[in-house]
Amino acid sequence: MTEPRPQPTRAVVIGGSLAGMLAAAAVKDAVDAVEIIEAHELPAGPEPRTGVPQAAHVHPLLSGGADAIEALLPGTVGQLVAAGANRVPMTTNMVYLSAEGWYRRWRRNTQYLIAAGRDLTDHVVRRQVLADPRVGVRAHCRVVGLLGGRGRVTGVRLRAADGTETELAADLVVDASGRSSRTPRWLAELGVTGLAEDRIESGLAYASRIYRAPVATDGWPVVNVLADPRRPGGAGTIVPIEGDRWHVSFYGPPGAQPTADADAFEAYARGLRHPLVAELLARAEPLTDVTVTRTTTNRRHYYERLGNWPEGLIALGDSVAAFNPIYGQGMSVAAQGALALRRLTAGGLTDGLARRAQRAIARPVDVAWSLAVGQDVHYPTTEGKRPNLGDRLLHRYVSRLSYTAIGSFRVATALTEVLTLQAPPAVLVRPDVLLAAALGPRRPLTNGPTFTPDERRRLEGAGVPLT
Repeated sequence: MTEPRPQPTRAVVIGGSLAGMLAAAAVKDAVDAVEIIEAHELPAGPEPRTGVPQAAHVHPLLSGGADAIEALLPGTVGQLVAAGANRVPMTTNMVYLSAEGWYRRWRRNTQYLIAAGRDLTDHVVRRQVLADPRVGVRAHCRVVGLLGGRGRVTGVRLRAADGTETELAADLVVDASGRSSRTPRWLAELGVTGLAEDRIESGLAYASRIYRAPVATDGWPVVNVLADPRRPGGAGTIVPIEGDRWHVSFYGPPGAQPTADADAFEAYARGLRHPLVAELLARAEPLTDVTVTRTTTNRRHYYERLGNWPEGLIALGDSVAAFNPIYGQGMSVAAQGALALRRLTAGGLTDGLARRAQRAIARPVDVAWSLAVGQDVHYPTTEGKRPNLGDRLLHRYVSRLSYTAIGSFRVATALTEVLTLQAPPAVLVRPDVLLAAALGPRRPLTNGPTFTPDERRRLEGAGVPLT
């Protein structure tokens, strides 16, 4: 008697975002087919994608995220660099003014970031994922509900652009739809209740613009001028991206927020606590208008804490937690969550997979959440949480670490490992780090921007005067 052929398995990914593409990469080996449901058209090249307003702002890919993407999609970092992105060693290639002073550019680097426009990063990842014939995209279509019950999700209900609704069965549904995720509502409709949520709003706003750089950007350092929390004011960053361009972003709290006024953009730079950014922009050519975003809320759904989590459903990326974008964590947290999902699905779609995956996805979220919220709660305008005694003591300790890192390679390395999501915050309380913090900087402090002689010559040749 002929054995019945097993039915092909399908995973549905909600959203064609970076997180959605990485989710597809994570599960494609565990199923026969992956279908990505996307409300808009996906661009063929490194072009803006509808539904990603934050793409107008600086989007560094931290080494913790870049390494995760490389594990999911080998060769991606090399393709990004070949397309013009910069692999920036930290702090070797950073001109960085922290609240405590100028960081040294240590000759040895321990971590890095990928400096590229968000459109380029999306394109390279998307091209890698969609090259697999098992992965397809259903564009101009929205998921409007889940199929199944409180114990198991069995598919999704779709609505096409013409309003027609259909059902699509799936063995696994991954929500990567971002900040606009409807999973909390869908869970309630299935009878899953008790979901905890946090919202921490600092009131920060940020504005961005792209410039033609006056110097070639290959190998050019990232420039950061941070605010000093002891006095009012904003912060600014210049990130060298593909096409010899600088991606420039400013951010500040109420009373020091940047605006969309193009004439005021460079004036804002002159109001930072050091004139470096304004001096660099004086010979740069603006290529875009100014884009302003005031959506900087940290928002988290604690799916991993639910007593009942339906099999067949997983949430990933901003659908789980969205962070204040100024910290540049979102893409990296999504990538680390996707890598955790890939490891768990290596054995197939086993019982209990969804709950295990949700808990694994929560681990990199925990790290990024503690870093972002640990900073934002100290703004006097923050809503949703106020700093307690423990928060204030931790903030003072981190400030001490940052001061020590100015002249201590050991502490600078520990901080960099945590900030790039390569190590948990517990690294910062290792005995050797505690001792180093107690001793303070071991090298003399630097009293100005740390450009190399070659960089200064290039700037002088471009007519950029530095004070």
